[in-house]
Amino acid sequence: MTRATNAVARHRRKKRLFKAAKGFTGDRKNHLRLTKGAVMKAMAYNYEHRKHNKRNFRALWITRIGIASKINGISYSKFMDGLRKAGCQLNRKMLADMAIRDPSSFAAVAGRAKEALV
Repeated sequence: MTRATNAVARHRRKKRLFKAAKGFTGDRKNHLRLTKGAVMKAMAYNYEHRKHNKRNFRALWITRIGIASKINGISYSKFMDGLRKAGCQLNRKMLADMAIRDPSSFAAVAGRAKEALV
């Protein structure tokens, strides 16, 4: 009986792994044992940082809305409470975009929020 080496599958696996490690520095890109660990770690960070990205953007939007609402004479928390009481369905992403690109319409929304608080 002839000896089976599983060479094609092994080469395919190694090729996939080295392709994932493209751009890594030093021995982490071309030594199998080091590459396996480096790619696994990179994938773990990739998953974790996708979650962090969402948190970072929400924090950025809140900062932008807070600054724009201060310019219009109302604090962030009162602004958001006023929007909720006024029944406004705009989310933070849209409000932050409005604060940057269209300050006049943001001022109108802030006015509505102030009216709802009174």
